[in-house]
Amino acid sequence: MAMSSLSISPATSSSMRSICQQPKIKINPNPKSLLSLQGNLLSWSSSVSCVKLRARNAVVVKVLPEKRNATIKCATMEEIEAEKSLIEKNTRERMEKAIDSVLSNFNSIRTGRSNPAMLDKVEVEYYGSPVLLKTIAQISSPDSSSLLVQPYDKSSLKAIEKAIVSSDLGTPSNDGEVIRLSIPQLTADRRKELTKIVSKQAEEGKVAIRNIRRDAIKKLEKEKKFSEDNVKDLSADLQKVTDEYMKKIDTIFKQKEKEVLTV
Repeated sequence: MAMSSLSISPATSSSMRSICQQPKIKINPNPKSLLSLQGNLLSWSSSVSCVKLRARNAVVVKVLPEKRNATIKCATMEEIEAEKSLIEKNTRERMEKAIDSVLSNFNSIRTGRSNPAMLDKVEVEYYGSPVLLKTIAQISSPDSSSLLVQPYDKSSLKAIEKAIVSSDLGTPSNDGEVIRLSIPQLTADRRKELTKIVSKQAEEGKVAIRNIRRDAIKKLEKEKKFSEDNVKDLSADLQKVTDEYMKKIDTIFKQKEKEVLTV
């Protein structure tokens, strides 16, 4: 093979010589000395901080200026996997809370059957502050068409009665000890209206799930220890988790829809 050589301008503070057949890199400890590269040179480029040389053996040589130290810190595979696991765990926890929120909204919707969870969102004015009814009273369902509310403090009976009336869940009956609430049967039109409400709440849950995934992706992209391949891999994993929770919302929506439409 014919011998070839390349001269680099003084602006790069480096030069090249001795290009042969055997692929070998030799760097002299003296930073002012020349670099020798053996192989077939294809291209070269230079900048303020380094000179890059590329040969057929795909070797790239970087030369830093004198009196400048450079440190390249790479995360280990264990560190990357640990960080990925943490991000996925946090994402799942947030998505579980989104599912719980959807379930809570579903339970508060009145159907033709009594369910103590129907009163979960009812707030009572108690000693000047709004509190959830379930925190100041025991709620039970003695049969499929009524609820029984037994307050821990009997002085709150009137306030509880007023709150239930305002909730439009039915007409309560206060006997001075407990409150009984009869659950009226739903009309066909009312069932259709409730189905639309349930569908809207399910879609809001899906939007929350997508937003959680988006936040996780943004956090990944800000992590300097992750390469582009790391981000792509974990993004794909997060999409699988997202799909999993989307299916959960579809499942509980279908269950609630069936419950609302069942006479």
